[in-house]
Amino acid sequence: RFRSLALGRKQKGITASGVKFDELFIGDIRVQHKSGRNTVDVTIDCDSKVSTAVTFDEVVPGLKTSFGFKVPDQKSGKLDLQYLHDRFALNSTIGLTSAPVIELATTIGTNELAVGAEVGFDSTSASVTKYNSGVSYTKDDFSAALQMADKGETLRASYIHLFSPSSAVAAEVTHRLKTKENYFTIGSSHALDPSTTLKTRFSNSGKAGLLCRHEWRPKSYVTLSAEYDPKVVSSPSRFGVAVALSP
Repeated sequence: RFRSLALGRKQKGITASGVKFDELFIGDIRVQHKSGRNTVDVTIDCDSKVSTAVTFDEVVPGLKTSFGFKVPDQKSGKLDLQYLHDRFALNSTIGLTSAPVIELATTIGTNELAVGAEVGFDSTSASVTKYNSGVSYTKDDFSAALQMADKGETLRASYIHLFSPSSAVAAEVTHRLKTKENYFTIGSSHALDPSTTLKTRFSNSGKAGLLCRHEWRPKSYVTLSAEYDPKVVSSPSRFGVAVALSP
């Protein structure tokens, strides 16, 4: 991943990323241009598909508007509206088609306690595509959340604890109400020194992950990652390298 920024009110950035899995390579190039409160993002993937997003921030106080589409997909256009207030947030997404899919999400609360919900509606079939809800509680050294997802079929609880500004652990437990299945994932993050961070992840399925990020100069990073998944018989181990550069 590569990035370059220009000084002044206008900023430009270029990001290149890629992932290789067996014989398959997936990558893209992203170009971003900022001018004042307006941002234009253009992404070109390895299949020559072009995704474009135009964002207008603070059209009115607290309101952000963005418009996005993909070429050559004529049905990919969508309009996002986001409104933020001290105690309230609202986000809506509307597909720009003759029979759009509409999604609405809202959150209300304080810095410690927040409650939120989201719902999706498909105007073609006149059906609800999703509805989720959740509550979170946050203090200086920990955060806990409970979420009802997948149209009420999944119950998910998560917890993160900060032992120090440089060390934290997290856990997530998922329960499928219909199948009575349970899953859990635990993870940790630790700063080895001011410029190096090590993260780990392990799940009850046997999947394990490791990531190490090093800031070798201000705002420039080298990241090494590895993952082992015993369920992927052909290639259970994966390795990755990412580089982010900034002048």
